[in-house]
Amino acid sequence: MKIQLKRIDSDYHFELKNERGHVTYIDSKAEVGGHDLAPSPMEYVLMGVAGCSAIDVISILKKQRQEITEYRAEVDGTRVAIDGAKPFKEISVTVFLEGEISPEKAKRAAQLSFEKYCSVSKTLEPTATINYKVVVNNEEV
Repeated sequence: MKIQLKRIDSDYHFELKNERGHVTYIDSKAEVGGHDLAPSPMEYVLMGVAGCSAIDVISILKKQRQEITEYRAEVDGTRVAIDGAKPFKEISVTVFLEGEISPEKAKRAAQLSFEKYCSVSKTLEPTATINYKVVVNNEEV
């Protein structure tokens, strides 16, 4: 896996491209010298957790013939200062599912994702606690 980064302006706005040609952008907040034109690197980390777990959960539930009509997630990260850096200390994820879905199967799919399959979560596991909850058809399971 390889990513290319190219600086766009004289500050902190960058273009990133993967090997397949997909392009995205990174910037920093205005208060630290950026122009706030794109998510920050740490916001992309949270997006990675959301996306990775979504792929896992949907894949697991599809194999179990569950009918997912809507999937959303909210991810909140708490950071802590350590030697000048501010890594995530805790990440909380709420998965919202709608459709003809067994609550038990949804909960198990999330458990498998966060505790076994999600490479992003597993990468962060040594330094951040990842908590998750599942809401199926407006009911927390």
